[in-house]
Amino acid sequence: MHGPVPAAWLLVALCAATGVYCLLRMRSGVEEQRRSAGGEALMGFGMAVMAVPAAAYTPPRWAWPAYAAVFGAAALRALWAARTAPHHLHHLVGTFAMVYMAAAMAVAPPAAHHVHGGSGVPVLTGALLVYFTGYVLRTGSRLVPATVAAAGPGSGPARWGDRPELARACRLSMGIGMVAMLLTM
Repeated sequence: MHGPVPAAWLLVALCAATGVYCLLRMRSGVEEQRRSAGGEALMGFGMAVMAVPAAAYTPPRWAWPAYAAVFGAAALRALWAARTAPHHLHHLVGTFAMVYMAAAMAVAPPAAHHVHGGSGVPVLTGALLVYFTGYVLRTGSRLVPATVAAAGPGSGPARWGDRPELARACRLSMGIGMVAMLLTM
């Protein structure tokens, strides 16, 4: 991705921290949360790697098709999961966006990774920007009134993997990261 280097490093840190938290969420006692957290950890770490500024590291040309293949497989998994659980459609859109960005980086000439240019925003990039901006606004508004549900009488505080407000904050930060990455395409 290209853009201001300090902002890119902040995006790398945000996405990596989100990936780490999602790994912690994988220890939840609820199977659906574990599955969801695994996909979100992949997205967080993938976004972190993709956001590393080109000035610091330029991946080899074969890395972008490999990225597209990994996230293509994740998209197929999300598509399979979405047939019984519609909330996985968001994971499908996110993994598709990662495939799209990796494919765009794979076909772009090497110089395009360092300079801005072009004749406007492609339609698919615009559609993804609209979707993720709406997602961020919706998720952010739902995060404000979030409360931690009591786990039951006499039980201790909710475990890190079972806190709904932290899971929403995790998804919100990845949505913000996706908007930032799409803006720099």
